[in-house]
Amino acid sequence: MPTVDDDLNQIERDIRTLKIEYEQFFGGGRPRPPADTQWRVDTLIRRYNERMADLNFAQRFRFNNIAQTYAKYQDMWRKKLMQKETGATQHHYGAAARAIEAERARKAADATATASTRASHSSPANPSGPFAMAFTDPKAETDKIKVLYDRLIAARTETGEKSGAPTLNDFEKFVRQKTKDLQDKGGSKIEYSVSIEGGRVKLKARVSN
Repeated sequence: MPTVDDDLNQIERDIRTLKIEYEQFFGGGRPRPPADTQWRVDTLIRRYNERMADLNFAQRFRFNNIAQTYAKYQDMWRKKLMQKETGATQHHYGAAARAIEAERARKAADATATASTRASHSSPANPSGPFAMAFTDPKAETDKIKVLYDRLIAARTETGEKSGAPTLNDFEKFVRQKTKDLQDKGGSKIEYSVSIEGGRVKLKARVSN
């Protein structure tokens, strides 16, 4: 039986296929719109919209990005179909698709920069490089915990360690308890670091003062 990650991978593959098939249709290479592929994507999207509570944080984040991108493509395809049916002048589909991809990349970059600024920490330019963040009161620093968690999940994705990742809620509990344990031993500021060593993700905590 396919896992959630298997289904998300399938949705992404089908969307890529759908883009190619719509390009062929609008370019005159297909007689009809790719209804079968679109039905398959729509079915999986609806399924996971109904079972969002079953997904962990990383899966929800990934699914939302996929669904938002797919919605933009659907809107573009709908307009293109209307133009085709009414005989209106059509724009180049490939250029429109590239514009959507560029906008998605820009928003992702902006979101990363905003999160890093909010956490008052300058992350390295290389996303796979070591990343560190200090805490004094995790209960009041939930935004910083989310940034650290996102970095951990990104590193695990890069190394292929997708299974067994903690949920955001479990990760918050871990950071709070670990910080308290180290503070009880005499520290006040506790630094957590995420790094990739020997192809494996390492999360370390130490007293930084």
